[in-house]
Amino acid sequence: MKRRIKRFFIILISAAVLLATAAFVPNFIVIKKTESNIVTLEEAAELSDVDCAVILGAGVREGKPTPMLRDRLLVGIDLYKSGAVKKLIMSGDHGSTDYDEVNIMKSFAVENGVPDEDIFMDHAGFSTYETIYRAREIFEADNIIIVSQKYHLYRALYIAEKLGIKSVGVSADLDTYRGQTKRDLREILARDKDFFKCIFKPKPTYLGDKIPVSGDGNLTND
Repeated sequence: MKRRIKRFFIILISAAVLLATAAFVPNFIVIKKTESNIVTLEEAAELSDVDCAVILGAGVREGKPTPMLRDRLLVGIDLYKSGAVKKLIMSGDHGSTDYDEVNIMKSFAVENGVPDEDIFMDHAGFSTYETIYRAREIFEADNIIIVSQKYHLYRALYIAEKLGIKSVGVSADLDTYRGQTKRDLREILARDKDFFKCIFKPKPTYLGDKIPVSGDGNLTND
């Protein structure tokens, strides 16, 4: 009986170790592969041949960006005004008529001095993976600056690298945000998911006609 119990606990511990390894090894790889590609706003302004900045959606409430999204937008606008980029891609969820991140994102940037023709909207940026994939396939962006909070940048930069896109990230951590511990834990699983997704490289939910980011952003208006 004691031998059976001992064997059971050995199996249980072994399974726990395997699960922990499966969760944390991809997470570690994603962070270590990309941490050197996170740069400051000033360093980003010194780069050349950048196609655009991609601002990742983070939710809207009552017609306004959430605090996290507001800070991403402010950093993206600073990149534009500093001359680091000439175009912005606003990528978020516009999967239904009653939820629209991207038009709110664009309106915020226009209100803060960015010409509307320099702002592209990715209406089908349903996930980080789909956003980066579509930046390459739809908007023909091969050299980008990704804007998000630092915890999220590792994964976005990893996806970009695996999809053959040259990229750096600029952190939008302008404040502290409620619920960050929960987001940090959830992000471990998200990194694991996209680590394996980048091996198989599935197509996003929607593709469509090409709209080169070198052109007029108003072509993405709806």
